[in-house]
Amino acid sequence: MSRIGRAPITIPAGVEVKIDGNVVSVKGPKGTLTREFHKDINIAVEDGQIKVTRPSDNKEHRSLHGLTRALLNNMVEGVTKGFQKGLELVGVGYRAAKQGNKLVLTVGYSHPVEMIPGDGIEIEVPAPNKVIVKGIDKEKVGAFAANVRAVREPEPYKGKGIKYENEVIRRKVGKTGAKK
Repeated sequence: MSRIGRAPITIPAGVEVKIDGNVVSVKGPKGTLTREFHKDINIAVEDGQIKVTRPSDNKEHRSLHGLTRALLNNMVEGVTKGFQKGLELVGVGYRAAKQGNKLVLTVGYSHPVEMIPGDGIEIEVPAPNKVIVKGIDKEKVGAFAANVRAVREPEPYKGKGIKYENEVIRRKVGKTGAKK
């Protein structure tokens, strides 16, 4: 049995879980998340815990078991604590600014790049070279952070670009003069 799938999810105080067939809705202090899960996986609330079970041991059910539990856990964690992803801009003249609800990036192109976050995504720019993406949906936070990073990915020679806070850029040695 899946080690992740069989672990029950404890429902914290102030969080309400509603199960309607294979649609689960989690309501907490930070907001509400709703998601539809595969019809074969059984989700039940017992004694203040969410338990996920699978009907058989075939390959598809085994893989869906752990996935469903992990997604449910992310929903519960999102409505209680929320998620955030930090990005750093590395390079001379590279900077970020927030104009209204837009993120404006100046990263070496002939024009500033404007990005509008989706619903449930919040942006903070504590410093000109730092961007923090926050939200309750882990998937949306990660996707928006990846889109921001894709504007100017870090290059391996000088390390210039937009990188995640804890990301380590593998550096390459530049070319050397050939001796004859």
